[in-house]
Amino acid sequence: MNKTEILKEIIEQRRSVFPKDYTETEISQEIIDEILNSATFAPNHKRTKPWRFKIFKGDEKAQLASEMQNIYKATQSEQTFLQKKYDDIGFKINKANAVVSIVVNFSGMLPEWEEIAAVSMAVQNMYLTSTANGVGCYWSSPVIVNHLKDSLTIAENQKCLGLFYMGRLD
Repeated sequence: MNKTEILKEIIEQRRSVFPKDYTETEISQEIIDEILNSATFAPNHKRTKPWRFKIFKGDEKAQLASEMQNIYKATQSEQTFLQKKYDDIGFKINKANAVVSIVVNFSGMLPEWEEIAAVSMAVQNMYLTSTANGVGCYWSSPVIVNHLKDSLTIAENQKCLGLFYMGRLD
């Protein structure tokens, strides 16, 4: 198979795969590093490299799950709070082998949409590299990520665009 055929196959196989379908098998740090490294090859004007990623595994991941659940609970009224949604937040994070926060760093040198587009292309590279390595993944952007500013130490010129969940597939 030539490079074009391989690339076409990976693009066609790329899917969002949700944590309920992940196995307990761990993703090696080498593959996680490869996935994140592929993001750095995304095009970006003036070489601002506006993406910022933080990996959550193990205890940090469990803390993220708890924090996200607490944020959800604190931002909902009694009438809008859903126990199932609260439980799902914790389940998804804990079921994933790794969760990566996706943050855009606005340089002030370019329109914000261009830097958001560059981060989106970086995430697409992560999707494709995950697919090539048999890793299920998906990008989630719930409104509650806007409340992660302190725990992610997000500066005033940054914004969390969501979380990237990864897990092994059968």
